[in-house]
Amino acid sequence: MESIDKKCTPLKREYDDCFNKWYSEKFLDGKESSDCTAFFKTYQKCLREALKEQGLTKMIDDARPAIGSVFSDMGEDK
Repeated sequence: MESIDKKCTPLKREYDDCFNKWYSEKFLDGKESSDCTAFFKTYQKCLREALKEQGLTKMIDDARPAIGSVFSDMGEDK
């Protein structure tokens, strides 16, 4: 699946590949780890920039309370 912005798609694929490998090779065997954290953070940063460029950040932030999201501002790095 493509990302919301073409420039983020390669980062999404890297994260997806890492996650799928982790899930099938470690998680299903009961091993927890954070193997994909760096990939996720890089992809997340690209998403934040793309959402901001497309004017969607405010809409997402405004919708969060209605859907019970616990995440805060999209601009924050966590």
